[in-house]
This record gives sequence, C-alpha cells and structure tokens, in this order.
Amino acid sequence: MENQIFNESCLDTMGRMKDSSIDLVVTSPPYDNLRTYNDSIDQSWGESVWKPIISELCRVIKEGGVVVWIVNDATVEGSETGSSFKQALHFMECGFKLYDTMIWTKQMATPTESRYYNGFEYMFVFSKGKPKSLNFIEDVKTKSFGKEYRPEKVVGYNKKGVRPGRHSDKVKTIKEYTRRLNYWYIPVGQNRTKHPAVFPENLAHDHIVSWSDKGDVVYDPFLGSGTTAKMAKTTNRKYIGSEISEDYFKIAQKRLDHTQEYLF
Repeated sequence: MENQIFNESCLDTMGRMKDSSIDLVVTSPPYDNLRTYNDSIDQSWGESVWKPIISELCRVIKEGGVVVWIVNDATVEGSETGSSFKQALHFMECGFKLYDTMIWTKQMATPTESRYYNGFEYMFVFSKGKPKSLNFIEDVKTKSFGKEYRPEKVVGYNKKGVRPGRHSDKVKTIKEYTRRLNYWYIPVGQNRTKHPAVFPENLAHDHIVSWSDKGDVVYDPFLGSGTTAKMAKTTNRKYIGSEISEDYFKIAQKRLDHTQEYLF
C-alpha cells in the first residue's frame, strides 16, 4: 500500500490499513461548504462524514504519530459555523492530544462585506501520545547572534517550595537562527493544478519535515492534486493518498510521476 494513491473514499483506503501503521497525516478537508469541486459546491461535509474519518485516523496512526488538520469555517447567517473547533474537540474525544494550534497566514485575504478580511486558516496539530518526531525548523534570524551567555539551571527546592536557579558553568553562544513561531507566513502562490484549493508545497513540506523522519509513512485522506504525497516523496518519506475525484486523482498521479526524490 505504501507509495500509492487511490481513487476512492479515504474510509475505503483506511479500511485496508492495519492498526497503528501511519506515522503522519497532513491534510486539508473540505471546510463546510467553502470549496467548489468540479464546478459545484460540496454540500456533503458534515458531522456524519468527518466523525467516522477522525475515528479511523485514530486507529491507523501510530503511537507518537501526528495529524496536521488544516481547516477553516464558513460564515452562515452572520456567524462562523465553528466546525473547525467541533472537529478539534472530536479528535480529543477519540484519544488525540491537541499538541498545538497553529495558524497559516496566507498573505492573501478573502474579501468579506461586514467584517475584517480573513487571511488565515487553522492548522491543528494532534498527537497520539507524545510526538515521536520533533524536527523544529529554525529559520528566524536572531538579533543577538554570536553573543555568549551562561544558561541558568534549576536546582532543588528550598524550604519555601521555590526552585532557585543558578548559572551553569558552561558558556553557550547564541545561534544565528532560532525556532520559528507557531504562525507561518506562507503565500498561496500560483495554482497550476486546476484544483480549487491547493495549499502551497512549502506548507506541506514544512509540516512533513517537522513531524516525521525519513522512511516514515505519510498519509493524506483528502489528497486533492497530490501536494502532500509529492512533498513526502521529495523528502524521502513513504506516502499514501486517497482522492475521491477522478479528475483530481489523475492530476495527483501525473505530478507524482514527474516528481523526483530528494529535492530538498
């Protein structure tokens, strides 16, 4: 099943998976009724659909595995639906930890008539236990690069129950780059795939390298035009994908056929 994509419902694909067989999921589900597929609004996304999918994800994810769930809410009769949070809570009810609530700032706002323009999406990071892979990206330039300091270490408890600190004997040098924040500025970029809601390759790439290691299995239950599978392939991970639309499945297959490993 590894290094394959399937033109079918993700429930059918996961139904053939063994328990605890997936290291990482990076995906972006249909978002209420916000997306248009094959020139028609998708009206099928609701609790009766996403609850069984989340339950199956809990079954197939390994202990220490991670699900990155990139979502947003529709606005209906002047109110956001809140379905993103409902899904997050259901992940937790199924046994996942909400490891981090991240924000994707797209640098491209969606015009709205009666509120501030919307320029972000939620990136919920769920983990099954403690994540086994934490490869944080360090690309934020530090202002104090090169300076030396003595880190403080905590020792014991005093009679007042306070843990005093003392300076270490070791001297450290401030690195040139430090860990990025949990909101990412990644432009949407140009869409050449004919899919209505492609997320940037950099977005999929950065999550894959953050939450998995080489040789791990990365799954996308809503593969679309194949971005997650493509980035898994280029970073020496194994991939599995499910896409119910035959048109988008063909696009994803073509992209994978033209993708070489080890690009990054």
